[in-house]
Amino acid sequence: MRDIRFGVIGAGLMGREFASAAARWSHLLGQDARPQIVAVCDANPATHAWFAAALPDVHFTTDYHDLLADPAVEAVYCAVPHNLHAQLYGDILRAGKHLLGEKPFGIDRPAFDEIAAEIARHPDLLVRCSSEYPFFPGAQLLYQWVRDGRFGRIFEVESGFWHCSDLNPNKPINWKRQIATCGAYGCMGDLGMHTVHLPLRLGWRPRLVRAQLTKIVAERPNAQGVLVPCETWDNASLACDVRAAEGDFPMTITTKRIAPGHQSSWFIRVYGTAYSAEFSTKSPKQIRYLPYTPGGEQAWREMDVPFTSAYPTITGEIFEFGFTDAILQMWAAFCDELAHGRDGMRQGFYCVTPEEAGWSHDLFTAALQSHATEGTARL
Repeated sequence: MRDIRFGVIGAGLMGREFASAAARWSHLLGQDARPQIVAVCDANPATHAWFAAALPDVHFTTDYHDLLADPAVEAVYCAVPHNLHAQLYGDILRAGKHLLGEKPFGIDRPAFDEIAAEIARHPDLLVRCSSEYPFFPGAQLLYQWVRDGRFGRIFEVESGFWHCSDLNPNKPINWKRQIATCGAYGCMGDLGMHTVHLPLRLGWRPRLVRAQLTKIVAERPNAQGVLVPCETWDNASLACDVRAAEGDFPMTITTKRIAPGHQSSWFIRVYGTAYSAEFSTKSPKQIRYLPYTPGGEQAWREMDVPFTSAYPTITGEIFEFGFTDAILQMWAAFCDELAHGRDGMRQGFYCVTPEEAGWSHDLFTAALQSHATEGTARL
């Protein structure tokens, strides 16, 4: 077993999820590489308490430079606001550490370009972007069906990620509502990588986009209870044109922080002349599909998806897959690729690459242009 010594920068929600996944590593079967968290950094020392209880032998600091100077750290998970990506990701790479960073990999396209330039200077380092939802078994099954050519000519795709918690106007404002910290992308930068992960992996790159961006809650209370402006987009609907070898088709990408009734729903729908299918984390054990032959019936079918994940686990097939399982699978893919290289991975689905993150920036930048001009933007 190879231990990959990790530092965590950003001890918030996702930092804790990573630490929990590392603690559950024995849940996976047949692994010969595992993460070992040896250092945690957050500017707010109050966030260290949970980690100290869960990981008593870990080194803590409020200065990320201390973590990067630690020779025991060979890889870093970095989960910080978007405005810090360019500086911190660059410093992590300059320190010679492998990196799994949070989306969108830079607050905007120029920030991403800074990160990409630093990645190019360190070809020996593995750099990937976090996106766990495509590791759900239902998503993996749909992805494989596309690769197997079941759909015939694909003529439409829909992909989305919807939240509902921001429907509450009394929810306090946070950094995701400020352009200075979240960026002009708004909900697209926060949620969009999840929606384009599978489409980009399947080669579906938009060439045209028409965007509709909406701000729904204009003000929220700050820490003192004073109402302050919400600057970023709540919801985004992107009507895209995709060019494919078998013919162009429309693809709709939706990211919503205000979608009534959806606590956290990620979905993808693919429509084809021979097969159609859809999967949503709202029904994590179920995939819907419609096989079709010319002149035959058109009847949607539903099938329960067994707990058959990319990396085998101790969990029986009869049980239900969830968010924490997806996090564990994503981290298994990152550690697998770090230990064995892309060609040596135990299964073929890898984490989001910097190139794919760059394509997402192209899309979100074009979406802003489309909305500003009330027209169609070309990528």
